[in-house]
Amino acid sequence: MTTSTPGSPGADAARETLATLRAEVAKAVVGQDSVVTGLVVALLCRGHVLLEGVPGVAKTLLVRTLAATLSLDFKRVQFTPDLMPGDVTGSLVYDARTAEFEFREGPIFTNLLLADEVNRTPPKTQAALLEAMEERQVSVDGAARKLPDPFIVVATQNPIEYEGTYQLPEAQLDRFLLKLTVPLPPREQEIAVLERHALGFDPRDLSSVVAVASAADLDAGREAVKQVHVGAEVLGYIVDLARATRNSPSLQLGVSPRGATALLAASRAWAWLSGRSYVTPDDVKALARPALRHRVQLRPEAELEGATPDGVLDGILAGVPVPR
Repeated sequence: MTTSTPGSPGADAARETLATLRAEVAKAVVGQDSVVTGLVVALLCRGHVLLEGVPGVAKTLLVRTLAATLSLDFKRVQFTPDLMPGDVTGSLVYDARTAEFEFREGPIFTNLLLADEVNRTPPKTQAALLEAMEERQVSVDGAARKLPDPFIVVATQNPIEYEGTYQLPEAQLDRFLLKLTVPLPPREQEIAVLERHALGFDPRDLSSVVAVASAADLDAGREAVKQVHVGAEVLGYIVDLARATRNSPSLQLGVSPRGATALLAASRAWAWLSGRSYVTPDDVKALARPALRHRVQLRPEAELEGATPDGVLDGILAGVPVPR
């Protein structure tokens, strides 16, 4: 594989391809530019993403459209309370012809997995997904089986409906590189959505979306991101932000070193997508909320007072000195 520096022709071509990808997604999804950018950042970091939004804001359509722009294998699993680990990972099946058990791969053996409504499945199935996300392998009957490369999970969940759901444990939340919130569209974008539907747009038909990026493009981008320079003052800034969450009176759980590492990786990818070969404090600020909001836990009294993870992080970003 050819190594791509931030300004090399291979890196520039990969950056242009990913810009085209974002334009291709816009053929089916109106707005949500920041969410699409976050998904591209995750692709460059080989990181998993948690998408949170109320029903009807095109979370599933967004991921399906992203998959259509990539020359990668894609599978979707609708998570339900009766879903078993083997339904996701695969299981041993008895073959009467050979009188032996053979492993039948589950839908997790793919490049891009959409885990729809991931908090609707029981902890046992969530734990099977956790191993796959962290180790990029699944263990069935004592044998570990490697997952394809790349392997990225995009999970969705509804933030307001808790009946019949199983809250994701902190250990699993920490495996997601980013938590992206999918907001309700502003008035102008909602009118644009209705105009598309009035003209016959069918969200089940993505034939107008073409694959513009391949695994090779993502590899070139990842190699270029590795070359993005991070100064000592920016590293110190990321650590100071993480330490400030641990000392916040509003939080009972702050950001771990894994969270700081995730913020560093996402900031480098964003800097490269922006056409720079170095990370600035503004890059860190731009990715702080998506990289950290799911890694902090509010104190009950702060929650009763109306505090939110994003609000606490905004206060920390305003309070921690920015390097010059």
